[in-house]
Amino acid sequence: MLSKIFRFYIYKTDPELAHKLAVKFIKTSFLKLNLLPNSCYENLYQNVFGMNFISPIGLAAGFDKNAEIYNQIIDLGFSFTEVGTITPLPQEGNPKPRVFRLIEDKAIINRLGFPNDGMSIICKRIKNNPAKGICGVNIGPNKENATSIEDYLSCFDQFFNYASYITINISSPNTPNLRSQHDDDKISQLIDSIQWKRSENKSKIPILLKISPDIDDNKIKNLCNIFIKKKIDGIILTNTTIKNRDNLFNKNKFEKGGLSGAPLNDLSNDVIKKFYSFLGESIPIIGAGGVSCGETAFEKIKSGATLLQLYTSLVYEGPNVAKKINKELSELVKINGFKNVSDAIGINCK
Repeated sequence: MLSKIFRFYIYKTDPELAHKLAVKFIKTSFLKLNLLPNSCYENLYQNVFGMNFISPIGLAAGFDKNAEIYNQIIDLGFSFTEVGTITPLPQEGNPKPRVFRLIEDKAIINRLGFPNDGMSIICKRIKNNPAKGICGVNIGPNKENATSIEDYLSCFDQFFNYASYITINISSPNTPNLRSQHDDDKISQLIDSIQWKRSENKSKIPILLKISPDIDDNKIKNLCNIFIKKKIDGIILTNTTIKNRDNLFNKNKFEKGGLSGAPLNDLSNDVIKKFYSFLGESIPIIGAGGVSCGETAFEKIKSGATLLQLYTSLVYEGPNVAKKINKELSELVKINGFKNVSDAIGINCK
């Protein structure tokens, strides 16, 4: 019944309206009556960033933009969740329409532009309702301050006491000039500033960076050298892409914005492999982009990802997707002769 409701909203309603309704559904208790049992699989347990993850599967930033359902997300079978992207001041984001479903391609194009309630309101929300599980906070600058380190520092100050980890978003294609933060000097300065802020606050919270898939091999090598030198805690690979449109079927395939879902899968895997070949096990990678089943999850892990995030497949597959992936992934780990999922990390790069 629940899957039919979700499919109705996928095909019949405006994407942003459907998203708002999905958030409201997840807030309600009736979901628990319709979901698969929340099973745990011993061979999926890992300790990463000093935290215990019951499985590699997490929800990516962008779904719970305003930190409304981070505790309910765990009931859906996710091991962790990430809220945001959150900016210092509230902002509406880009003009509508700004979200497009590519149903034939199992993909979404969005040019949202970080719409959110702003750090003060969202921080108060989290403070009044502490996270019961692992909950990261994804932070970014307001549109007019896309290259401003101060915006990141302001958000860090707000959330470091309430988040399980902080993600520095430098990779959305929907905020002009944001991706310029990938430049060597800029990213080095940004990392130094955030790490100094962490030290000033006597915090040990893990700091992650979320990276674009649309970078060349030289940039990957340079970034890896910087990450190793700066001892970054982790990276998320990858954000959405502005490429990979030509072979899609939906009429909206050339809409401006970031492409997520199935068409991003192979591209993100290639980027993960390239980063892993430099980083090895020194810096954990969270793989994102096209995770929709046990097989796609296992491929990302074999490409070098320690943990995984999804978003688009929750839209297309419905609220049981994480539990389904956990079950399938556990079986694949067994079938391939691994004692634990961590034993499979990066084997396609060796």
